[in-house]
Amino acid sequence: MTTASPVAAGPGAAAVEAYLACLDAADDPAAVELALDLLDAGASVADVLVDVVAVAQREIGLRWSAGRWSVAQEHAATHVSELVVAAVGARTTGRPARGHVVLACVEGEWHALAARIVAEVVRAAGWRVTFLGASVPARHLVSYLHQTGPDAVLLSCVQPSRLVRAGRTIEACRSAGVPVVAGGPGFGPDGRWAAAVGAAAWGASARDAARLLETDLFAGHTGPPPAAGGDEYAAVLRRRRDVVQFALRAVAPPEAEVDQFAAAVGHLVDALAAAIRVGDPQLLLDHTTWQAGVLAARGEGREPLLDAVLAACGTVLADHPRACEHLRWAREMQGGAPC
Repeated sequence: MTTASPVAAGPGAAAVEAYLACLDAADDPAAVELALDLLDAGASVADVLVDVVAVAQREIGLRWSAGRWSVAQEHAATHVSELVVAAVGARTTGRPARGHVVLACVEGEWHALAARIVAEVVRAAGWRVTFLGASVPARHLVSYLHQTGPDAVLLSCVQPSRLVRAGRTIEACRSAGVPVVAGGPGFGPDGRWAAAVGAAAWGASARDAARLLETDLFAGHTGPPPAAGGDEYAAVLRRRRDVVQFALRAVAPPEAEVDQFAAAVGHLVDALAAAIRVGDPQLLLDHTTWQAGVLAARGEGREPLLDAVLAACGTVLADHPRACEHLRWAREMQGGAPC
């Protein structure tokens, strides 16, 4: 078992480094021991989960995107952190005194660790929390809301390409009379796209979620959501399969990479639709810049491949003006030819 560095004065850089060493070794007993020792030394649940576990997981994500860690290493580290979150949550005792909130990840969103951290921090703040897990379909979430009548929904979205689905989920929650607090980078830097899809508020961290639940921000955030400003985004999504198939024919990736390539093109179409939905082409550019960075880190010739995919999207979606405008801008910013 890896020996964790002692942490005497609560969470900080030393605690994060010690925790990262546990993740690097996939040493869950040491990681759990470190977290519980922090609690015993006086750290709060939020201190441990937000300032140590969440910070370390962001570093793990950076290592993966830079090609320094494999998917297997990232998954092993995430599993360790899931065990740590469960162990820290088990230390929370007492009956909830504030109310009931439901927490879920938007449909298609399988990154659930950040949401689990929010659930435990909010529960430690005195709320009854029902965590529904990853990728919750809107219709099932709303059915659950009608059955249980919570005070609010906390909705996690990590990837901006899932924003259209997030908007549909928020619309369904509002129609059920339950306001939504959004969380996660999927809602944009500083949560800039949360209001556009109808959320009552957005929090950058689990602490923010707990704080927002104590405010009266929910007034006026049920019923019909903000207007979407047109339905071109829905038309783009209806052509998703056409775009993927056209891109496969245009690029002809190696057989072993077909599934991965098709998924990447599909996510790009989702990001394009989301950019149209919230009226911000920066969303698409951020996505393509991230994809370019991942390809570059893996030595996969980012410029020709990404430009070919954007060109394929532009060809199939040529009759959708805003889509082509967003794609043209993204290609130009990535150094490719305009569509």
